[in-house]
Amino acid sequence: MEIARWENMRKAGRRWGWWGAGLGALVGMVMYAPASWLAQGVVELSGKRLLLADSQGTIWHGDAVAVLTGGPGSRDARTLPGRLNWTMRMKGIGLRLTFQQDCCMPVPVVMNLQFGLGRVKTDVRLQPAPDGGDATMQSAGELGHWPAAWLGGLGTPWNTLQLAGVLRIASRDLSFEWTEGRLRIQGEADMVLENVASRVTTLDRLGSYRLGLQGDAQGLLQMQLTTLDGALQLSGQGGMSGGRMRFRGEARASDAERGALENLLNIIGRREGDRSVISIG
Repeated sequence: MEIARWENMRKAGRRWGWWGAGLGALVGMVMYAPASWLAQGVVELSGKRLLLADSQGTIWHGDAVAVLTGGPGSRDARTLPGRLNWTMRMKGIGLRLTFQQDCCMPVPVVMNLQFGLGRVKTDVRLQPAPDGGDATMQSAGELGHWPAAWLGGLGTPWNTLQLAGVLRIASRDLSFEWTEGRLRIQGEADMVLENVASRVTTLDRLGSYRLGLQGDAQGLLQMQLTTLDGALQLSGQGGMSGGRMRFRGEARASDAERGALENLLNIIGRREGDRSVISIG
């Protein structure tokens, strides 16, 4: 009897040892998961249009080179100077992701992911004082500024336009929610292209433009394109519902610069007289 009892205890101890080793390996794999895992997730979520190249570190603390591409099969690619840094940590039953890049995102941008049954919600915040905790979080402000030339990596028509200028993105109470595969957006975001120029025209400056995005209580996204100033006049409106985007707009040239902008108007959209019609969806 004593021998049998000892044999049972030995087998149980062996089983617990294997379970402990397996659990330790799992924890170690999660804690030291390579940054390339996060990079691959970004690639898939962006439809292979945003790449985190040369990723280093772990999914919890790492850095990479941000690259825009035209998607699968595209040969277009543009990189940003320097490296994008991130940290990720658990927060309750969710995750907190913090991004920062010296060239373009000097103030850390924080994304709080909350998980529920068939639901993932993400809110976007700014943290001017990283050591100040949640008390320093801001729900409104500029998320970053990027060279407009970076958009050339997205392929047509950006690679043809070869824009110069600065793209600024700001948000207010912005959040995203994925429920049963459907995306809902709430809050506001402004995308401003400042002092835009293009190599397809002889003008030194085309103007400055604003695309305003606003999500309502139902998660429907409305878009409004306006011209702040400049020889090229852009306007339009649209929205996104059920994952499908629609947009209708037009481009016109001021009377004094119509000749210089003729080629650009042909590229931007479908010509109808002295205007170019922009249609998406």
